Amino acid sequence: MKITAQEEYGLRCIMHLARVPFGDTVNVRQIAEYEGLSSAYVEKLLYLLNRAGLTESVRGAQGGYRLAHPAEQITLRQVLEALGGVLTADTLCNQFSGDREVCVHHGGCELHSVWSFVADYLSVVFSRITLKHLSDGEARPLVPSLFARSEQTIPLAEREPAQTVQTTMEGR
Repeated sequence: MKITAQEEYGLRCIMHLARVPFGDTVNVRQIAEYEGLSSAYVEKLLYLLNRAGLTESVRGAQGGYRLAHPAEQITLRQVLEALGGVLTADTLCNQFSGDREVCVHHGGCELHSVWSFVADYLSVVFSRITLKHLSDGEARPLVPSLFARSEQTIPLAEREPAQTVQTTMEGR
């Protein structure tokens, strides 16, 4: 998965808002200085988040931006969708179609099931994690583990080298 600069910096900006008490505003200049970004870029990112209904702009002397909803009601998936999108198998398949409009393997691709699984997994993870989880440092336990160690699992370092399996025509 590739995270764009827009997604990374947008997440950093909205996390800045998630760390202040709900309803408090932060001005663009403060966010820009703290995050090491230009005010114009922060303004653009907050515009995208505002358009998605995740932040609100407040005018006036005490104005700035604030979260439109409490941090526990905004998911990582919502933020990523507002900033550029969430990985889907179809997105990947359309992105790498060569010089054609549609991938030459469309409908018969061996990789599509893998990309679908990865996209679905990430979607579930991103939908479970809220800005509150992130700001409290509690996101990791929410990630479902596919790699939980069971009694049948043997760490790679403890495995014997693979043995060559010989098959005969009779054994097939």
